[in-house]
Amino acid sequence: MNHINFNNIGKICYGRGSYSQLGEILEPRRNDNKGYMVFVVDDYFEDKDFSIPAKGNDLVYYIDGSHEEPKTSLIDDLRDEILSTQGLPAGIVGIGGGSLMDIAKALSLMVTNEGSSVLYQGLNLIKKPGIYHVGVPTISGTGAECSMTAVLSGPEKKLGLKCEWTVFNQVVLDPDLTTTVPTDQWFYTGMDTFIHCIESATGIKYNAFSKAYGDQSLELCREVFLGENAGQNPENDEKLMLASLFGGLSLTYSEVGVCHALSYGLSYVFGTRHGYANCLAFNHLKDIYGEAVDEFHDMVVRFNINLPVNMSAGWTDEEITAMSEIAIRLEHMWNHAFGPGWKDKVDLEYIKGLYRRL
Repeated sequence: MNHINFNNIGKICYGRGSYSQLGEILEPRRNDNKGYMVFVVDDYFEDKDFSIPAKGNDLVYYIDGSHEEPKTSLIDDLRDEILSTQGLPAGIVGIGGGSLMDIAKALSLMVTNEGSSVLYQGLNLIKKPGIYHVGVPTISGTGAECSMTAVLSGPEKKLGLKCEWTVFNQVVLDPDLTTTVPTDQWFYTGMDTFIHCIESATGIKYNAFSKAYGDQSLELCREVFLGENAGQNPENDEKLMLASLFGGLSLTYSEVGVCHALSYGLSYVFGTRHGYANCLAFNHLKDIYGEAVDEFHDMVVRFNINLPVNMSAGWTDEEITAMSEIAIRLEHMWNHAFGPGWKDKVDLEYIKGLYRRL
């Protein structure tokens, strides 16, 4: 096993109402660089009674995080605009779901690294440390608040900027911020955590570190989605927020697998949101993930989630091929799922067959 000497979150502020401390948390960093903060915020909050602790020359960008995965072009354009407007910021603050977390992480790196973010899609390609950055998740499940990856869709692939400098210096975990999430979105994103843990546990990189976090995350997920008090309520908001954190930490020292590889293809070709794409794929992977898929089906029924079937009947051969070519490039995921001999089992035709199940 390759032992990862990974960088964890610098500080965590947790609990109901903890968001009110964000301004205080940022204050000591306001003298860095050009002395201003950049807030990237999900545009859901633009017309809501939601206070952002911006002051002075701070910049606030409201970004639609609900439809498409963040693109390298978005990061490049934002970076160029920010630097040309006021120079190097003191910090970047992301407020929203996984996409906003990834945008904040990517921006923090790209304001100090030259060229397009396309050049840095991969492992340890970033040349210089980024700047101070803070994550404030407003939905639970992606694990983006603790991961060392900022996932971006580029011209040729969907792949993250992954290095030790990607990890947030600070996160604020306030369950009160997740109370207004629609049920379907709450479910799809929560399932991202469940699937993280299942994939982490069913591959060659699984280990005691991953198990410790993953087992706790799975227990919390089962309470939230299958327990006596299942559903969206204050107690479960807290449980799912912690499940997301623990699930992200579980896969940091392990890896995701087949479901995520297929999900990346769906997101790249059709723009399908990550959590939803995971659900579409996991729904048809019982031969790989066994009883966990049965549990997933029970959760789908419990919350009356309608997952479409026979989608592939409407896809062209070119679209299926394009998705499969994206998926097969994710060699680390296939290796984790099937071991060093994965290429004996997995080729383009095998992956096309998986997509045709959907």
